[in-house]
This record gives sequence, C-alpha cells and structure tokens, in this order.
Amino acid sequence: MKTSLLSYAEKNSEKISEKIVLVCAGIVTGLANGLFGGGGGMLVVPMLTFLAKMPVKNAHATAILIILPVSALSGFLYAAFGHFSFSSGLPVTLGVLAGGVIGAFLLKKLSVKWVSAVFAAAMLAAGAKMLFF
Repeated sequence: MKTSLLSYAEKNSEKISEKIVLVCAGIVTGLANGLFGGGGGMLVVPMLTFLAKMPVKNAHATAILIILPVSALSGFLYAAFGHFSFSSGLPVTLGVLAGGVIGAFLLKKLSVKWVSAVFAAAMLAAGAKMLFF
C-alpha cells in the first residue's frame, strides 16, 4: 500500500511540476504580449513543443487559441489608455482576420517541416529587424 501511494505521489508530483512550468511559460508569454503588443506566439510555440512535448502543428494551433484572448485583452487595455489608432487598427484587423483564416487552412495542408521552416524564418526576420533596423 505504501509503495502504491508513493508511486501515485511521484506521478502527481511530476504532473504538478509540468503544470507549474507551463503556467510560468504562460506568464512570460502574457507579459511579452502585454508589453510589446504582440509576439506571444513566438514564445508559446517553442514552449509548447519543447516543454509540453506537443506536436508542431498542434502547438501552432494552440498558440493561436491562447493568444486570441490575451491579445484581445491587451488591445482593449491599449485602447482604454489611448494608445490605439482606430484609423490604422481597423483595416489591419481585417487583414489579420483574413490572414488568420488563410493561415489556418495552410497549416492543415503544409508538412511539419515547412511549417517549422516558415516559422523559423519569420522569427529570424523579426529578430534581424529588431537588431538592425
């Protein structure tokens, strides 16, 4: 009986530790999204693939679903504090919505190798822009 309780406790301890790591990853992602106004997906996808051992396509899809309410909340707060340009933001929102639909269909069609390559290229381009331009 003691052995089974110990085994149960060890298994639950590992699960709890994993959940704590994922919550911390979520906090970092939310902080980045709130501070920079986006970019949380650049953090969530690697965290989900490496920390949660999630398949790449599932990580991308999950990241979108995670970032949606965070981005909406961040956007609301930016607007409430007067940092949102409706004249630019609304047309961009329409483009983002259209791009999101197209991207979701492409994610279903592309291989994991291509999805990873395109994501890595986007991350490199964003990093280069931040460093050099």
